[in-house]
Amino acid sequence: MSSETAAKSISTQTVDAFLSALSSKVPTPGGGASAAMVGATAAATAAMVVSYSIGKKSLSEHEEHNQNAMTQLTRARQMFLQLGDEDAAGYGELNALWGLAKDDPERVARWDDAVRGAIAPPRAMLALSLELLRLCDSLVDTTNKQLKSDLGIAAVLGEAAARSAAWSVRINIPLMPEDQRQGLHEGVQSMLDQARVLCQRVESGCA
Repeated sequence: MSSETAAKSISTQTVDAFLSALSSKVPTPGGGASAAMVGATAAATAAMVVSYSIGKKSLSEHEEHNQNAMTQLTRARQMFLQLGDEDAAGYGELNALWGLAKDDPERVARWDDAVRGAIAPPRAMLALSLELLRLCDSLVDTTNKQLKSDLGIAAVLGEAAARSAAWSVRINIPLMPEDQRQGLHEGVQSMLDQARVLCQRVESGCA
């Protein structure tokens, strides 16, 4: 798989092309793209549940909520894919600097911004995963009960996206200035704790 193919936007590739690029020996796509795809799949799965609930007479009192949820889920799916592309770009920038000597003027000048650029997309994915899980939680009592297993799967995938994105953040935290590391670690852990609780609540509600 060429680097040109691997650099294509996630959203324009077939599933098979994406997986082939992911499995090949190229810098991108990598784990960040995997997290993005899992998140987008979670959002799409939840959207399917909502699709089977909108317009249903027995759920008419929840119609407005479900319509709003569909809008948010569509946006979340698109955002996950966009963040996956941004993650690849951020990693590419940082990876290019790794090849330079530590005292190279270009590396010194661009390093801090490159590290922040590598952390920002997966951190945003983690936050978006948490939003998605909150949305799934709000859908437990407003959607078609015949699709409760699908809503449970959406939540499990949402937590998986959060945990995956967290790895992409944590791997780069040691590259940040020392006085910023603890705050980043604590922020990541707080979001993961919330994601776990929300996923468990959705699964319990769908059981």
